[in-house]
Amino acid sequence: MNKELFEKGMKVRREVLGDEYVDRTAKNTDAFNQPMQELVAQYCWGEIWNRPGLDRRTRSIINLSLLTALNRPNELKLHVRGAINNGLSKDEIAEVLLQTAIYCGVPAALESFRGAKEIFAEMGI
Repeated sequence: MNKELFEKGMKVRREVLGDEYVDRTAKNTDAFNQPMQELVAQYCWGEIWNRPGLDRRTRSIINLSLLTALNRPNELKLHVRGAINNGLSKDEIAEVLLQTAIYCGVPAALESFRGAKEIFAEMGI
């Protein structure tokens, strides 16, 4: 494991997803899933999210779109929270999800709207 890249990744992960989520994930890490958690922190958050080519706001828009297309509601909810932390408004998230309805299908977009509403309620927005 590249310790420096891992630490950079954990910093970004905390900034985007919040301390509560990252702490909960760390608490639930064991010998079985530790390699996956290290991979995600190091390469996803350390390598990709730190690249200079796109800002975090844009990366959040991409994630919301892709997670809707892949119909991954649990990850989508996580990244709705991240999108808010990265400066997207509730209205902008709605626009992203409306766009996905055309290209990914209405059922997938409806599922994402449900998940987003759940997170908005939790966040009080």
